[in-house]
Amino acid sequence: MTTLKELDHLRDGINLRALGQKDPLSEWQRESYDMFGSLMDTINKEYVQYVMHVQVTEQPERPTLRPQRLDYTAPADPGESTGAPRPAVGAAAASAAASPSAPTSAGPAVAEADEPQAAQAPVVRTEWGEDAAQRTVPVRERQEVQAVPRGQLSTVLDFTPRLEALRGRLGEAAEYLRVTQLEARRPQLETELARPDLWDDAAGAQALQREFAELNDDLELYGSMEARIDDVGTLAELAREEGDESLEPEIAGELESLEADFANLELRALFTGEYDDLDAIVEINSGAGGVDAQDWAEMLLRMYIRWAERRGFDVELDSVNEGTEAGISSAEFIMKGRNAYGWLRSEHGVHRLVRISPFDNNARRQTSFTSVKVTPLFDDVDDVDIDDKDLRIDVYRSSGAGGQHVNVTDSAVRITHLPTGIVTSCQNERSQHQNKDRAMTMLKAKLLELERQRQQEKVDSITGEASAVDFGSQDRNYVLQPYQQVKDLRSGVELSNPDEVLDGDLDALMEAYLRWNRARSIAD
Repeated sequence: MTTLKELDHLRDGINLRALGQKDPLSEWQRESYDMFGSLMDTINKEYVQYVMHVQVTEQPERPTLRPQRLDYTAPADPGESTGAPRPAVGAAAASAAASPSAPTSAGPAVAEADEPQAAQAPVVRTEWGEDAAQRTVPVRERQEVQAVPRGQLSTVLDFTPRLEALRGRLGEAAEYLRVTQLEARRPQLETELARPDLWDDAAGAQALQREFAELNDDLELYGSMEARIDDVGTLAELAREEGDESLEPEIAGELESLEADFANLELRALFTGEYDDLDAIVEINSGAGGVDAQDWAEMLLRMYIRWAERRGFDVELDSVNEGTEAGISSAEFIMKGRNAYGWLRSEHGVHRLVRISPFDNNARRQTSFTSVKVTPLFDDVDDVDIDDKDLRIDVYRSSGAGGQHVNVTDSAVRITHLPTGIVTSCQNERSQHQNKDRAMTMLKAKLLELERQRQQEKVDSITGEASAVDFGSQDRNYVLQPYQQVKDLRSGVELSNPDEVLDGDLDALMEAYLRWNRARSIAD
């Protein structure tokens, strides 16, 4: 009774009764009950979802316990003659709040709530997962659980379409790489390379080694791509089953890398020409434009050498004729590398340069032209018969940076084929005989290419195509002034970075030409 009196006096002191405020004890009880119930609901829901792999379906929100109305009609203290009604507080009030209808030692101190909600103990329900054993799931009253298959709650991105597309591209790669034929050819090459007399024919041995290296590169590349697709597919499946979203960046990055590698690999399908896999003989000759044309020819020579360095190709510079004031009047070199002719045949034609001439005192814009001729270098040209009477062979002293034999003996050789006017020369070998053999090989290759062009002209004349349509016109424009642009007039591709192109970045132009040429051949 002493405690009740103290609380009553305290309530009177803060004027709660006069202001009609709610009972603090009842409010504290209601708020703590709601907070505890919400916490238990959250714990149960997360436990069911992430541990038991079942989904919780909530029923309509359970009614909250409304504020209770207090009846201050407690009996008077026996020690007092008269007294004001006392509310039930303390333990009695707490018990009354939990069970409003139950009487207490202090009497019926608390009236019934509008919608009383008794605290219920958790119940246990059993649910069945689709691929799991029977589980017991603790849930609160008014909750239902629904069994769902494992992994249904996962929000990991579905990479299946991209993986299927990559597997399709891998099947196409097996076709144009001829994987089946390469696997059958590899044991044969291994046997031939193991012969003790292999190096009796040095040229044949080098050809076999080159073929074996290219074959191994193709098979290893195909096997690597196949293994990477399998690995990323397994990782994506594991992430989806476990619902692990943290693996998404790794999977997406590997898929992007594979797609880029396939784009580069599919370029090999564009090398469908008969001689695309051979080395190439490249001739550069300055045309109209005087000194600017000769300087332009030297710029093109530098561009192709830089491009070869980027791709790891070898360049054998056979002859260079200096210009009158600057640059070069002509140059001839051999480009060696895989599909060298296939890449460089896009450069065959007339190249036009527009720029402010560095040789013009008035700084006027000048146009100059240079022709580039690309011929496949045939390994076996013995079928070409050349009459010695049709040849004029000149020897002269080599020009170069110097050395034991350069500028000392007349070792350089120039061969002129009189019926066709084709001229070949070589000066980079140590002896005159070696230079002559190299010049004859190049002459035979050019004669074979000339014969092929004649056959093509006959076909064009039959189909009605005029062989002189493109004669004398440029195939590619390089504009440095008044704007920056490189445009190939055959494929139609345009680039706005001529400085990078002249520094050897030719892949985009070459690839566009290959795609254009393939589309044209399919259309024909």
